[in-house]
Amino acid sequence: MDGILPLWKPKGMTSHDCVFKVRKLLRMKKVGHTGTLDPDVDGVLPICLGKATKIAEYITDAGKVYEGEVTVGFSTTTEDASGEIVDRKNVDRDISIEEIEIVLHSFIGMINQTPPMFSAVKVKGKRLYEYAREGVTIERPSRTVHIYELRLLGDMIEKKNGTISFRFRVHCSKGTYIRTLAVMIGEKLGYPAHMSLLTRIASAGIEASDCLTFEQLEKALEEDEIIQYIYPLEKGISHLSFFSLDSNLIVKIKNGAVLPRPNHWPKHGQVVMIFEGKAYAIYQVHPENETLIKPVKVIRNE
Repeated sequence: MDGILPLWKPKGMTSHDCVFKVRKLLRMKKVGHTGTLDPDVDGVLPICLGKATKIAEYITDAGKVYEGEVTVGFSTTTEDASGEIVDRKNVDRDISIEEIEIVLHSFIGMINQTPPMFSAVKVKGKRLYEYAREGVTIERPSRTVHIYELRLLGDMIEKKNGTISFRFRVHCSKGTYIRTLAVMIGEKLGYPAHMSLLTRIASAGIEASDCLTFEQLEKALEEDEIIQYIYPLEKGISHLSFFSLDSNLIVKIKNGAVLPRPNHWPKHGQVVMIFEGKAYAIYQVHPENETLIKPVKVIRNE
């Protein structure tokens, strides 16, 4: 079974927990996830099966869409609702819908973020959350991420115990910390803040409506209908350029050969080599000779 299982990750499980359970249910070894979701977050988690594990990084690199909630009035150690309160400042003025919309719009484009201490980023060979659990705070490298869309959902601002909360939708690049974005939104409004809820509603073209819960997955397996829910691995790389192959090139492509650059080759980026609807490899222009193309990854070599 080679393809992408569109799983709906429940709250309370890690992404690794989901992979372990899918591996056990499908009785497969080659299973991998495509971008970690925190235990408190639910939503779209594409799971790669078989040969699709070779393109997991491309699904991880593709843009993702989230819906969540920012609570303004206090911040936490983890930047979400699971952490301990570290700073509190009651919201003592009226914050309008218009002001929130202006603040959200200001983040669209390229922004710099510093990963939270409770994250899986490695610094000096150790994950940040390991330092955090030891009570150690260290300097973290900032990263540049792309916010394609960030907007308010609805026109409701909930006021409660000196805080306000509002919902948002964000379409962002790989590496974006939505928790940190929530903190940054609060800072622009003049208050400490945290992310109080989050759901991933889309990842690499797979949407919430495409996904199976674990209960639905188990039922599909019982009824021997699982194959109809598995997307071809090509869907996970559909955001890349495609190049149709002649049959006489297939053997060379399978063997990862360096080839002359074809006419009408896409100008930029990595390109999926397709024959009869199947992806065989991903190629790019040779960095040392622009008249040649070289393989980045061979997907099928049988």
